[in-house]
Amino acid sequence: MPELPDVEAFRQVLASCAQGRRIERVEVRDAGVLHGVSGQQLRNDLEGRKFAEPERHGKWLLARTDDGPTLMLHFGMTGQLLCCRPEDAAEAHDRVVFSVAGDRQLRYRDQRKLQGVWLTDDSGVAGMLDDQGPDAMAVNRTDFDAALAGRRGRIKSVLTDQSVLAGLGNLLADEILWRARVHPARPADGLTDAERRQLYTVMRRTLRSAVDAGCVPPRKSWLTGRRDDPEAACPRCGEPLRRERIAGRGTVWCPPCQPDS
Repeated sequence: MPELPDVEAFRQVLASCAQGRRIERVEVRDAGVLHGVSGQQLRNDLEGRKFAEPERHGKWLLARTDDGPTLMLHFGMTGQLLCCRPEDAAEAHDRVVFSVAGDRQLRYRDQRKLQGVWLTDDSGVAGMLDDQGPDAMAVNRTDFDAALAGRRGRIKSVLTDQSVLAGLGNLLADEILWRARVHPARPADGLTDAERRQLYTVMRRTLRSAVDAGCVPPRKSWLTGRRDDPEAACPRCGEPLRRERIAGRGTVWCPPCQPDS
């Protein structure tokens, strides 16, 4: 599932492939991924414009255009953004294709179509992001503490709530909590100041590493690289990992490293 590091990688794909280039053609191959805009309107409003510098907030990618509307993309469970050549073979799940100057194509590819593509102006962007918390990569310590303040839910649930912090998904939340040695079912408002400080520091460090990798890397030194092993063991202490649903999400942790009190 695309999380903040994946979407940051898609932002970089857009920047390197299409920033500053004229949009010559928009081909909607499946209008089922369009939200609040028709295929014809998408073509009318984008063809002839140039992609400006893209932005990201949490799991949202903002593909701005020069003095025009903003294309907002959300990748759901299976979405991707790829830079291709026109002669590259089309995939069955290529839903929208943007051909830009320089013989390049941006392809929005998505198997399950759980999210998709929006087109809006600046006020619409603000409205779309109104329910989002601060970006997890950009948030400072003061705002991080404020976001967690008074949250009575379990810390795993709070970290993955996009209205609290934008960008963290299931893999990142488990990875960060394991690295910070915090049990995922701990009440968020029960963390000490020292634990919040450690959690913030670990989150920043983990996000930087994941952004450098372009994803949450399945390295064997990471919880992510061990969680799906047949006999999953903690990369730190070697003890068996535990798997359970917490707040409706499949959650993995190490009981010795992450005690529940």
